[in-house]
Amino acid sequence: MLGPNTTNRFQVVKKSILYLISVLCLFALIGLFTTISPALKIPTNTLTNWTSEIEGTTFLYLFGMENRLFKEAVPPEAEIPNLSSTIFQIATSIKPDDPRSLLGNELPGFSIYDSEIFIAGEGTNYTNLPVESSPPLEEVLRDRDAVVDEDIDDEKPEKAPDGHPTTGDKKVVYIYNTHNYESFLPHLPGVTNPNYAQHREVNVTKVSDRFASALSNLGIGNTVEKTDTMKLLDEKKMEYWQSYDAIRSNVQEAFASNKDIQYIFDIHRDSQRKKETTKVINGESYAKIAFVIGGENKDYEKNLEIASKLYKIMEKKYPGLSRGVLPPKKGAGTDGVFNQDLHENALTVEIGGVDNSLEELYRSADALADVFSEYYWDAEKVNSE
Repeated sequence: MLGPNTTNRFQVVKKSILYLISVLCLFALIGLFTTISPALKIPTNTLTNWTSEIEGTTFLYLFGMENRLFKEAVPPEAEIPNLSSTIFQIATSIKPDDPRSLLGNELPGFSIYDSEIFIAGEGTNYTNLPVESSPPLEEVLRDRDAVVDEDIDDEKPEKAPDGHPTTGDKKVVYIYNTHNYESFLPHLPGVTNPNYAQHREVNVTKVSDRFASALSNLGIGNTVEKTDTMKLLDEKKMEYWQSYDAIRSNVQEAFASNKDIQYIFDIHRDSQRKKETTKVINGESYAKIAFVIGGENKDYEKNLEIASKLYKIMEKKYPGLSRGVLPPKKGAGTDGVFNQDLHENALTVEIGGVDNSLEELYRSADALADVFSEYYWDAEKVNSE
């Protein structure tokens, strides 16, 4: 009778052989596909979609069969991938242990849950991810009354103490607003529909200006793009969902005219309601912050890296303020790139939602500047050593 250790070794060897055979078959098929007539070939993107369904640990196990160093990268809690499940995923794009992969293809609207949150902040789950509304352009451009407490705009962010480092004349941060009319219901009397929280003056550009002012006070030179994206859309006869295309050339121009730009912030507000977009810290109310990554950008990992670092600093300094780093957003109903392909340090940041006040938003803009300042000056120290 075989002992338990011998049986376990036998099972591992058996599975390893099966994986090896599978890989050999895969290479044989790839060789076949690349030599047959072009008319009969399977498109490259189809092969990409198939292999993208395989768990990363599967490849680590396969590579580990040839080089044991790869096995050290496998998380301790990871299990040996199941061969039948892996083949099933490749063939059907359905994950046996995740019903979202099936329901997302069958139920209208359910596909928004078929994603993985890269970093979930406090209270963030699949039901309350940021929502990008797309109102008719005529509603966006409509004249509306707005009310703002002048005392709020008169308040200035705190200045850094004397001797604080500075970038001098260099404008290293570029700030802009793709959806520059995004506004806030507390400042729009009579407006109750979140999709119509739009205004040509009292809008998210005020939050960008506050962020820019806070950065300047922390010694970080910056420039704020003042292009009216909504007017551009109207002039070019484009629709609201084409905002990223409309502003793209302006962003490219900014890079061409200022070689000092190192970081880019496209600031938005969310369409989620106050419960999801507000956090009380030390007795003061803040508008929560989310970092959104465009997964259609082939090099999105670089944008993801800086967003993750900023999130960690924010959690340390302002626990619960960030809603997290959202996963690569893909598919219908989203731009998918957000012009983040123009620079590896380009970020799309959602500050607050339709129900937040400018007072809450300004606190969060100051907090974001404080967090970014710590990241920036730490990075400068490393680069100068």
